[in-house]
Amino acid sequence: MSSNPYDWLEKSLATIHRANWYRSVKTIDSLPDAVVNLEGKKVINFASNDYLGLAGDERLIEAAIQATQQYGTGSTGSRLLSGHRELHQELENAIASLKQTESALVFSSGYLANLGTITTLVGQKDLILTDKYNHSSLKNGAKLSGAKIIEYNHCDIPDLILKLQQNRSLYRRCLIITDSVFSMDGDLCPLPQLISLAEQFDCMLLVDEAHATGVMGKTGAGCVEHFNCTGKQLIQIGTLSKALGSLGGYVAGSATLIDFLRNRAPSWIYTTALSPADTAAALSAIAIIQTEPSRRKQLWRNIHYLQQQLSQFNLLPSASPIICLGLTTPEQALKLAQQLTEAGIFAPAIRPPTVPTSRLRFSVMATHQTEHLQQLITQLTSNYYFS
Repeated sequence: MSSNPYDWLEKSLATIHRANWYRSVKTIDSLPDAVVNLEGKKVINFASNDYLGLAGDERLIEAAIQATQQYGTGSTGSRLLSGHRELHQELENAIASLKQTESALVFSSGYLANLGTITTLVGQKDLILTDKYNHSSLKNGAKLSGAKIIEYNHCDIPDLILKLQQNRSLYRRCLIITDSVFSMDGDLCPLPQLISLAEQFDCMLLVDEAHATGVMGKTGAGCVEHFNCTGKQLIQIGTLSKALGSLGGYVAGSATLIDFLRNRAPSWIYTTALSPADTAAALSAIAIIQTEPSRRKQLWRNIHYLQQQLSQFNLLPSASPIICLGLTTPEQALKLAQQLTEAGIFAPAIRPPTVPTSRLRFSVMATHQTEHLQQLITQLTSNYYFS
């Protein structure tokens, strides 16, 4: 009797539905902003990573249009073949200047930056120590590298020390990897201690600044700047798609590191270069970040106001624009998210397996007005204790 080798897909989907883990897309049909049109309904947007409100900024749009008119819609090839444009070098120089590193390399996404960098730096003879709450791109880069992977408890320095003491001497090279701002919690890694341990145990340290770039630090350079660790020997990775309002990823570090990645990182070598429009938009965003600190200051005023007003709720510890309300079950998270949507507030329910416990995730933007924040506070106060 013949069988269909794809039958298991429907069974697996049914399991996902039963666990309330099923996900589907929601269409936004307006410019990205603090208020958007979500499937025909105007809602206050607390679901975006556009922390500085730049994705819909006229200056980024104009820069993208001009680059498209001059260079076309696509880069047409990898950087080492036909894809390199002067814009790419200008962006890499701007990133290195912002991060105060010798050099930088732009990838077509932050995910590709992590995959390519990790798999290039370590292999089967090596060790990776990774924070348990790290982003999927860091975890998958570790798996693809073939290195021995050991997770340490989230931001737990004593646990990391123990695992370094037990394992470091058994391997050729060691790479410690961590998010700087954890995307589904909002807390920060203990970067100064990680740098100290990397030096003590002869390890490389890779820090993903995806949710910190443009947001953290005096000039928006990220958590490395926030912790006064600028100039320390480490590998900084980030995205252009969050506070920078564009698309793409980057690696910033020593000139030797960047030259090595340029020659060995498969997700850079074998991928079409970032489009001219995305490149120009990111360049424009960096210029705005460096010349308009008031935008970042407004973001932090909004963050502090919302944290203070929601202090009576079960908030997860956060030191970033990511504020999470802890909930007991996926059902609770879905129900509260739906109640907020009906009240004109868009905030996603984040559930396992993405996170260990269910929550609502609120992303604060510089362009949120006080009345936007107050509406969220009022609705949470009305709907939080539901049956």
